[in-house]
Formats: sequence, structure tokens, C-alpha cells
Amino acid sequence: MMSAGQWIQQVTLGWLVYDLTGNSMLLGALNGLRALPFLITGPMAGVAADRMDRKKLLLRTQWVLIVTAVIMGAVVTSALLHVWHIFLFTLITGIAWTFSEPVRQSMIPSVVPKRDLANAIALNSGGFNLMKIIGPALGGAMIALFGAGGNFFVQGAAYVGVLVMIYMMHIPPTPDEARRSSALANLKEGFAYVWSTPAVLALMMLAYVPRIFAVPYQTLMPVFQKDVLKVGPEGLGMLMAAPGVGAVLAVLILASLFNRLRRQGLFLVGSIIILGLFLILFSQIKSFPLALISLVAAGVFQMLFLASTNTLLQLIVPDELRGRVMSLYMLDRGFMPAGALFAGVTAHFIGAPSTVATMGAIVIILAMIVAWRVPAIRALES
Repeated sequence: MMSAGQWIQQVTLGWLVYDLTGNSMLLGALNGLRALPFLITGPMAGVAADRMDRKKLLLRTQWVLIVTAVIMGAVVTSALLHVWHIFLFTLITGIAWTFSEPVRQSMIPSVVPKRDLANAIALNSGGFNLMKIIGPALGGAMIALFGAGGNFFVQGAAYVGVLVMIYMMHIPPTPDEARRSSALANLKEGFAYVWSTPAVLALMMLAYVPRIFAVPYQTLMPVFQKDVLKVGPEGLGMLMAAPGVGAVLAVLILASLFNRLRRQGLFLVGSIIILGLFLILFSQIKSFPLALISLVAAGVFQMLFLASTNTLLQLIVPDELRGRVMSLYMLDRGFMPAGALFAGVTAHFIGAPSTVATMGAIVIILAMIVAWRVPAIRALES
């Protein structure tokens, strides 16, 4: 429900900005603003997740999301909407998400048995990617049926459903260790732990690689649709949805394989290298069906890597530090606009196919360097 609301929100906000202004640069600014809180407030949100009652923190952030969605719906339907309302709403909800996500991540090992952790993370990721396929189409249809303002009320209703579930959950208490020091000392301790633990540091570095040099290839899909593959707008929708289909397939693969693997570290390094190879392959394809197949495969290996990385971090990091470490792990979301900018500027000079091939090569080279320089990553197993 949270994922559905998030994707509907993104489609609605983008539609509103372009409808009001016709300015594509503001669309990029809106996406950048959505990611910015993960870089600025994200680390302190991790401190809060380790210091505060996690259930209360979840409830408070959920109330913020509900109230802001209802207010935004009222503003849109009242015809008083200005662009700054959209940007303010995006900033507030972005901050709320930065506080919500580390809490959700940090409590997973407390409510899921260790043997089922990989399956739980894979299913959660699969659900998010399923909504990535369904959500944008649903958001567009709802704008046509109910108007943009109605979408925010539907979002609020979805968030109320999540709120009820949080009230019903039993969440173990937060460890006392973090509260014995100041919040600033907690923040320094989180950074120090990551820096002094080679396996965790390597996992973090690898996690940032695809967010900057792999995922942003999707921003170039309109170029491939029109100039390379020469298909219509319906083809663009299929190109955008294909990696999500692969991610859903990856859930089935990970659920059946991960716990039986002896060297999960090698598995995730191999996954990111193969992701880079499929990006290079996609960049050279001129056939639309083959392009879709290569994007589905890229989605499979991207999800295998991301879910494996998340699982290993959850298993390695002690409970009293998990909120802080997971918030640092989520800094990768804040780097995505930089990756999109890199992709756009590079494509302007050398073309989209050469840009995606370059991005795939960078992913492979960086993954191999990290795996070579940090032997601990190759030896990781649960």
C-alpha cells in the first residue's frame, strides 16, 4: 500500500508540475528535491531509529504523510494550487520518508526469523517493483477519472490503511545503547562502524554504484524508444516496465537460491557484473523484442544484487546500530539525480547507446575493483 501510494504520488506531482508550467526543467528539479532529504536528513533519521521507540516514530511519520496528502488534495481541488505548493509538499513528504525507511529496515530482523530474512526482503522488493509497473498506469488512469486532487485523497486513504497495520504490529523495544550518548555521538559511531568494518564498507560502496551508474539508464528510455528502436509511445511504456518485470522474477530466484548459497558475497558481486554486461548488450541492440528481453534480464540481476546486499547488511550489522547503518545505505537514493544528470549530459555528447555502454562498463570495473581490494566481500556468507 505504501509503494502504491508513492508511485501514484510521483505520477500525479509530475503531471501537475508540467500541466501548470510546461517546463521540463522543473520536472528534473522536482525529482532532485525528492531525493535530497536522503542526503541531508537521512543520517539523523538513522540516529532517531536507534534512539527512539520505533513504533511511535513510524506512527508519527505515517500521520505526517496522511495529513500532508489530505491538505494537498484540498489545495489542488480548490484551484488555489501554485508550483511552490508542489515543491513544499515534495520536501515534507521526502523528509517523512527518510525517517520512515530506516525504521522499517531496522526492525525487519526483529520481526522476521533469520532463516526467512532473504525471502522477506526479496518479497518486499518484489512488491515495490510490482507497484512500479502498476502504480504509474494506475496514477494516470486515476487522474483521468477523479482528477489530480482525488489522487491525493486516495493516497491518504492508503496511508490510513498502513497506519492501522502499524497500530496492530508488535515491534520489539529499541536497544538502550544509543540513548546512553548524545545524538551527535551516535551519528559519529554509525560512520565509525561502517568505516572500520571492511565488509560493511564494501557493501555500501557497491550499493552506491548501480544507483549512480546503472539505474539512471532508464532516464534515456525516450531516446531509445524514438531514435534507436523506433517504436511508438506504447513501446516506451513497455521499455520502462521491463526491468520491473525482471525484478519480480528475481524474487522467485532469490527466494529459492539465497539460503543455499555458500558464498553470498560472490553471488552479489557476480550479479552486479552481469547487470553491467546486460546494460552493454542492451545499448547495442536494434531489435525491440530483444531490447525488452535484455531489460528484463537487467532487472533480474539488479534486483538480485540489491536484495542480496540488503540481506547481508541486515545479517551483519548489530541491532543497536542497524538504523544508522541502513540510513547510510539509503544515501544511494540521494545520489540518483547525480547519476541521471551524468547520463543526460553524456548522452548529449556521445549519444544514448554509447552512454549506456559506458555506464555498464563503469559498473563492471568498479565492482571488480571493490571485490579485488576488499577480500572480505568475497568471503561473505550468512
